[in-house]
Amino acid sequence: MNQIKIDPERQIGGISRKIFGGFAEHLGRHIYGGIYEPGSPLADENGFRKDVLAAVRRLKMPVIRYPGGNFVSGYRWRDGVGPKAQRPARVELAWQDIESNHFGTDEFVAWCRALGTEPYLVVNAGDGDMREARDWVEYCNSATDSALANMRRANGFDAPHNVKYWGIGNEVDGEWQIGHKTPDEYARTYKEFAKVMRWVDPSIKLIAAVSSGWGYQPVERTQLLFEAAADFLDYLSLHWYVGNHEDDYEKYMTLSEFFEAQLSAFEGLIAAMRQEMGIERPISIALDEWNVWYRARGNTSDERNNLEERYNLEDALVVAMHFNAFIRHCRSVRMANIAQIVNVIAPIFTNQEGLFLQTIFHPFELYASNCGDIALDVFWKGDTFSGGDYTGIRTLDVSATIDAGGKKLSLFVVNRSLIETLETRISLADATFAGDVAVSVVNGPDIKAENSFEQPEQVTLRESRDRAAGKDYVHAFEPHSVTALVFEI
Repeated sequence: MNQIKIDPERQIGGISRKIFGGFAEHLGRHIYGGIYEPGSPLADENGFRKDVLAAVRRLKMPVIRYPGGNFVSGYRWRDGVGPKAQRPARVELAWQDIESNHFGTDEFVAWCRALGTEPYLVVNAGDGDMREARDWVEYCNSATDSALANMRRANGFDAPHNVKYWGIGNEVDGEWQIGHKTPDEYARTYKEFAKVMRWVDPSIKLIAAVSSGWGYQPVERTQLLFEAAADFLDYLSLHWYVGNHEDDYEKYMTLSEFFEAQLSAFEGLIAAMRQEMGIERPISIALDEWNVWYRARGNTSDERNNLEERYNLEDALVVAMHFNAFIRHCRSVRMANIAQIVNVIAPIFTNQEGLFLQTIFHPFELYASNCGDIALDVFWKGDTFSGGDYTGIRTLDVSATIDAGGKKLSLFVVNRSLIETLETRISLADATFAGDVAVSVVNGPDIKAENSFEQPEQVTLRESRDRAAGKDYVHAFEPHSVTALVFEI
């Protein structure tokens, strides 16, 4: 029998709710026809799709990144404010489209406020300049009688937007990026942008674009950023996208090892630089673009501006494995933003009549709804599997959390077996189960099951109740499933 042992006093650290963040980029049908569709019978008076708002609220996203992404490296924020009839349509080079600019800063902030989430803006460090960046901070956050603050007021927003999170550039390490920068170039750019942005509003939190892949000099980039701009670093931004390129399920399920290796490596880089420079305050990881993305990659300009990935059950398991990794690495991963939210590599998919929830929506909702305040250091052992270059990988992928009061324990388990129901003994140290167990399971008929408008509930979330008493509880985890067990202890 598999075993999971939990000691509520073996605490890793506090969990940041910002690991359940999102990302909204001007790309395909994400903004227009997804978030924003004026004239639609499904839209409110602001043009926001009400059905999309309702679905996103279920994900409890505390922070959403905008407007890119590759898009931001050619973006002029002033194009997207003021009367819509006066906003210029621009040729957009990142995704080879025409951007109407009908949705911009004020619309995005209003949408975030409707959701009860914090906006996170990324400034153009591609073909943009530091004056443009500091002006955007002033437009959003200033309460003075300046021209930019008055411009915001004239646009209908008397109170400052108070945008707390600001990223400086996107994927500057990649040759595909408008304004690609060497490690030296970006370190200096970051410092000078950060300096004037902080002079406008000293309270903002700043995110540096460090790595969109291990092959783009992340060690040198991290070192140079610390040496040039340590005082301005709050988060280091990482990006990754994963997929089952070889249609090899067992290999796909070993991605948990990739997540562990990547996060551990960056934790080590940050710790080494803090130690060398005597930095006592934390500098965190923001994994502000992550998702499964490998089918709709786009080989033509039309395809690049589409990217409407359809997800299946095995993708949902991988999304859950991400959250297990974020919980286990809670001391370093303090923000994570799934890319993206609607239509484009997204958990929500719309047409003009409505929407359906993709398979990956359900593990996101499961974790966001049940995650506690503190991550626990869990011991587990049992069945193993082999895939790709790995052997002896534990079939169950596990994380656990507890609430601040120490009374509610949440256990998250991904059973990666294709066929085996894994009976598992869950044991407590220095605590006992107090009776009630909430059981939530994401599953479907097989690993290739997808949701669609025609079959919206092939993969869904089921909820039930159980009872547990004493120090042990036995649960049978279904094959190819994601389960949350929430105990009173």
